[in-house]
Amino acid sequence: MRKATPKKRVILPDPVFNEVMVTRFVNHLMYDGKKSIAYTIFYSALENLKAKFPNEEKTPLDIWKKALENITPLVEVKSRRVGGATFQVPTEIRADRKESISMKNLIIYARKRSGHSMAEKLAAEISDAYNLQGGAFKRKEDMHKMAEANRAFAHFRF
Repeated sequence: MRKATPKKRVILPDPVFNEVMVTRFVNHLMYDGKKSIAYTIFYSALENLKAKFPNEEKTPLDIWKKALENITPLVEVKSRRVGGATFQVPTEIRADRKESISMKNLIIYARKRSGHSMAEKLAAEISDAYNLQGGAFKRKEDMHKMAEANRAFAHFRF
């Protein structure tokens, strides 16, 4: 590479749970630099989760983490041109990219949902992901199916 790779920025933990992962999620959730609004949406979504799972022994933050774990893909397909043909080559995903993909998918499918507020939609998508269903979980399953279908081209890995 011609240029040096940029340094990873240090992300500060969030004020309530003191978790860096929550801050990363809020950064993905944020629009136009409105971080305080994104934090409000996230925390109210966790409050909605607490109401949805009253008899659950886990905290809403643990439910959110388990939901993210459930929708985290392990492999993805990348296009690779060999000769004149383009192959979908299954490759494993780096840990930081896995986390980023799962957060983005959760937010994308929460935004697509029908509902009143973003907090309600996010809480519904988190509860679906926790229960192994919903749009984000289906997206992960589709990624794995694509990788499995193109397993024959794994030797083109780069």
